[in-house]
Amino acid sequence: MSKIGKKYQDAAKLVEAKLYDAQDAIELVKKTATANFDETIEVAVRLGVDPKYADQQVRGAIVLPHGTGKTKKVLVFAKGDKVKEAEAAGADYVGSDEFVTKIQGGWFDFDVTVATPDMMGVVGRLGKILGPRGLMPNPKLGTVTMDVTKAVKEIKAGKVEYRTDKAGNVHVPIGKKSFDNEKLFQNLQVLIDTLIKVRPAAAKGQYMKSVTLSSTMGPGIHVNPSIKAKAE
Repeated sequence: MSKIGKKYQDAAKLVEAKLYDAQDAIELVKKTATANFDETIEVAVRLGVDPKYADQQVRGAIVLPHGTGKTKKVLVFAKGDKVKEAEAAGADYVGSDEFVTKIQGGWFDFDVTVATPDMMGVVGRLGKILGPRGLMPNPKLGTVTMDVTKAVKEIKAGKVEYRTDKAGNVHVPIGKKSFDNEKLFQNLQVLIDTLIKVRPAAAKGQYMKSVTLSSTMGPGIHVNPSIKAKAE
């Protein structure tokens, strides 16, 4: 069993066993992020769904208003005029069969894969490799599209994917410790609002079971799921 570090223990002492208002939680999560690097701030939401049923799975993508603090490398599978379009939009890599060969050889220097619909036959050969890594293009996530300009620019601007794991939890980064509190709050608010909007009709009972905020190396802070801006 790994030993809990002193920094973590000291940080955990600052967290009370209660539901914090979102803005207070953000202030506290930054205070408990004591590592010597710009820690990522992540939200874990436990939803009242049973993901083993297809009609209760929650999955999609959103563009956070202030991004995540990380610039993602984008690989686009395209041909013809769409190659130049993807390059102009800021894609890091654009091509076709040559990238299939590279990936089959173990190359993964990219974070998101985008493909035009006519390239899915090519990308399909990588299903068993990209699928388990969550890198397979998906029309529901806007990564299978003819509008590669929009897809690439949204990803570069801070588009993040959310999906329930086997236990019904959603984990999403909402920024870095270095972000202003208000930017973290607005990113959190957009995420929670989105999860509420996409609630499956088949989900019964309490939907937002818990919301927990934490930094990369810090303790979890329980947040009131009703994310509202404080009155001036």
